[in-house]
Amino acid sequence: MSATSLPAARTVDLIVYPGFKALEAIGPMSVFEYANVHRRRQGLPAAYDVRIVAQRCGTVASDTLMSLQADKALSLLALPDDAIIVGSRQIASALSDNPALIDWLREAAGRIGRLAGLCSGAFFLAEAGLLNGQPATTHWSVAQQFEQDYPAVKVDADAIFIRSGNIWTSAGVTAAIDLALAFVEADCGHALALEVASDLVVYLKRPGGQSQFSSHLLSQKTSQWQVRDLQQWMCANLQHDLSNARLAALLDMSVRNFSRHFLAKTGMTPQAFVDDARVELAQQLLAADGAQKLALKAIAARCGVGSADQLRRLLQKHGHLSPRAYRAALTG
Repeated sequence: MSATSLPAARTVDLIVYPGFKALEAIGPMSVFEYANVHRRRQGLPAAYDVRIVAQRCGTVASDTLMSLQADKALSLLALPDDAIIVGSRQIASALSDNPALIDWLREAAGRIGRLAGLCSGAFFLAEAGLLNGQPATTHWSVAQQFEQDYPAVKVDADAIFIRSGNIWTSAGVTAAIDLALAFVEADCGHALALEVASDLVVYLKRPGGQSQFSSHLLSQKTSQWQVRDLQQWMCANLQHDLSNARLAALLDMSVRNFSRHFLAKTGMTPQAFVDDARVELAQQLLAADGAQKLALKAIAARCGVGSADQLRRLLQKHGHLSPRAYRAALTG
């Protein structure tokens, strides 16, 4: 559907309950509101009608000082186009305290266009039996518990978000923004989603299969500033020679000492870090080039990989889809 042919605003129910994660609610809410703002500026109708939904109308306290006012109660008689369930830091008690939500999911899932569980919100979908035999993700901190509690679910503990049919699951907190941006891109087009991402000063859009731990984030965790600065320089210069000899020279060390030092400070070899960063950049370029379909040869060059064939081998070596299959998965 084109950005100009939406017949009416999609109804989106953002489902909360006491103790919900505040940022996971506010992030998608902001994405959809900014999408409406840009649509109106273009003389187009709003794309989204977002409602805060709970088991009953009224004030719902989050995990912070913030509360939201639910103006719609869960009902099978007024189903939305899309429903998004927010996660909780205390997911076990949230599940036991909200059996009506689980029952609602079982009845409503097949009648909703898109159903998403954000972070530990995926536990609600799994508890309702909606993820059995399906791939799903959640926040890394509860992924092991997710696997133990729901062995029938194919858990990918590293993905930003995953789509399986009409059901979506995401990693924690800011990954909810990535998932909402994916909705906007599907509904309103790449250009508008890019404008929204720019407003929020975030990437458009982190690929669903991208790791929850980016190379930039991992570099920030390195305690020694010289190695941390080198990692960040490496991420910014992936198209250049990043051999151990070149990197060792930048720190004025022998190759042998540099390799040992880098491993001791980061827990990985220099070339493993380089490979991870190049895979991450390749996924971003494959996902974010919109309709232009940047040539694989050009992506390979920007990632510092010699050819499209080498790019394919690098992705497959690290357990990822080929570039062609990856693009197809993103648009499927």
